[in-house]
Amino acid sequence: MNTDLIHKTAIIDHPTVIGPNTRVWHFSHVMKNASIGQNCVLGQNTFIASNVSIGNHVKIQNNVSIYKGVEISDYVFLGPSMVFTNVINPRSEINRRGEYKKTKISKGVTIGANATIVCGITIGEYAFIGAGTVVTKDIPAFALVIGNPSKQSGWMSKGGEKLNFDTNGYATCSITEDRYKLQNEIVTCES
Repeated sequence: MNTDLIHKTAIIDHPTVIGPNTRVWHFSHVMKNASIGQNCVLGQNTFIASNVSIGNHVKIQNNVSIYKGVEISDYVFLGPSMVFTNVINPRSEINRRGEYKKTKISKGVTIGANATIVCGITIGEYAFIGAGTVVTKDIPAFALVIGNPSKQSGWMSKGGEKLNFDTNGYATCSITEDRYKLQNEIVTCES
């Protein structure tokens, strides 16, 4: 852990693992037994709970809390003030720590500012969750979802471009030139 990349106001409980070249900004808190990969950025006022696993090259913007039960894969972007939950039916007077639901955020996912992710779901690779969206169910790979509750409004490439499929079910990303196939409401990258 390179302490030069951790702001002096951040609290890092030990033991914890923070990979090389990961930056932790002002007023953040990483609890013990968390694991954060390399080349990540934890923005101002982020919170990482104990036993949370975060992959490599993850960008977590300001005011994001990642609670126990949430798993973040590589190359994920979490927008400012987006929210994760970990209990379906919380009550102040009832301890539900044994009822935390697993939430999996797959490789390359983008979650926009102020989005809410209800616990117990999986968001597929390279899915794109629009700002302010409330996600209450699993999201397929490459899906673009918006609204409250979330509704799919298209498909996104690895490069973050909306995919426009031809009549044969093929699309090409204008940024990466990757080729995609849409078949039976499942998108695969063929490049």
